[in-house]
Amino acid sequence: MKGVVMPLFEAERELAVQRLQHAYADGYLDSAEMEVRLEQALTARSPGNLATALAELPDERVELVSTGGQIRRSGGWRVPRSLRVVGEYGGAKLDLSSADIRYPALEIELRLAYGSAHLILPLRASVDYDRVRFTWGSASHRPPRNAGPSTLHVQVSGELGYGGLKIRHR
Repeated sequence: MKGVVMPLFEAERELAVQRLQHAYADGYLDSAEMEVRLEQALTARSPGNLATALAELPDERVELVSTGGQIRRSGGWRVPRSLRVVGEYGGAKLDLSSADIRYPALEIELRLAYGSAHLILPLRASVDYDRVRFTWGSASHRPPRNAGPSTLHVQVSGELGYGGLKIRHR
């Protein structure tokens, strides 16, 4: 069946093209390399072919840092696949309930010395926060009732010195 493109999830292909475009705009790819990789992504016959088009691109990881204030994100903000939140004096409030989330799973690493973290998740999101360590503080999570199957999984890790972690669903 040479020449026939097997169906791939269009969302995966679209995300791959967007990631290539961002890498090109950020200077990680020159125009010739962009053209080759874009052709690979658009004609990919398997997830492996799609991965080849994205090979050696930098991971999408964003770091939010504050030395003396609260880190806040809410509304339609675009959530990266991996988010690292670092704060010395102040906490973090991340509202994912109406955010632009393009991945089925997210990683959030919290590094807060003096401050608490508050996460607001979409109704049908699952969360794992077993890899969060506390010096003084604790975690509280109130899962929703009858939310249905999970459409997003959030993995939370890190360390909170003097503060807690509160997780709620919208």
